[in-house]
Amino acid sequence: MKVVVTGGSGFLGQRLIRALVERGTLQRNGEARAITLITAVDTMRAADGLSEARVRYVQGDLADTVVLAEAMSGVDSVFHLAAVVSGAAEADYDLGMRVNVDGTRALLDACRAQPAPPTFVFASSVAVFGGDLPEVVLDQTIPAPQSSYGVQKLIGELLVGDCTRRGYVDGRAVRLPTIVVRPGKPNAAASSFASGIVREPLAEEEALCPVGPETRLWVMSPAQAVRNLTHAHETPSAAWGRQRAVSLPGLTVSVREMLDALRQVGGEAAVRRVRFQPDERIAKIVYGWPARFDAMRAQALGFTADTDIESIVRVYAEEHAR
Repeated sequence: MKVVVTGGSGFLGQRLIRALVERGTLQRNGEARAITLITAVDTMRAADGLSEARVRYVQGDLADTVVLAEAMSGVDSVFHLAAVVSGAAEADYDLGMRVNVDGTRALLDACRAQPAPPTFVFASSVAVFGGDLPEVVLDQTIPAPQSSYGVQKLIGELLVGDCTRRGYVDGRAVRLPTIVVRPGKPNAAASSFASGIVREPLAEEEALCPVGPETRLWVMSPAQAVRNLTHAHETPSAAWGRQRAVSLPGLTVSVREMLDALRQVGGEAAVRRVRFQPDERIAKIVYGWPARFDAMRAQALGFTADTDIESIVRVYAEEHAR
């Protein structure tokens, strides 16, 4: 089995690739098949990328037909993680559209050229919801994004669904919660602070929080995200039916609760390194996101959530201890 991971040099892409290498097989169409090649496609190569015979790196843009032709030849499965993140997509409309919409369409077109329809897992986002939302978002709640990033992710979902209907791919789109705790440096995502208020204090650095302590988020750990991405691939196509997008289970946590968890893991000194500094641009995006879901359909499909925020923070601290 040949697998392509776009955004394969990113932190989540690298975790997914490592998990796939460790597993060695993936279920596809009800059959466990050996993974013979994983192609990571990204605009840059990961500095700590795997040196493994089954992993290769293709550097380039998804809009580049030469890059896609090299990466996608004979592919069986695609995990599409590459994206311009929320804050950057809002700041630069053209960039967001080129990567998040045009890049997704180019990737789906490359799938159409394959001898058999690949399994296609699309990493969408809860940012597809916004506006006047109910207290709890249901599976029946109609997406109405209030950011360019959310619109672009919703367009991607619709493209995946239509290409599945037409038989070009066997698609499934999973709406990921905010992923915490992300290692490394802050990025341009509006939700970047959610990791920063844990990551930086544990590294004995100051962190700025642009929203208030009662701000609530729908979150998931990196390990849980990888488990759910692989589960999305292995779920039988018939179980999805016509609706190819699903909101994943997660945890509703406030910034205050995250700091309480930080206190339990890193002590009071870590919490004192967090400083609240309001940022209206970030707050406007974050406050438009839903913070609580009734993910009944995802649970029926076998997707799972983390148990509590303290466990997420503790695992991060153990993995990245100095």
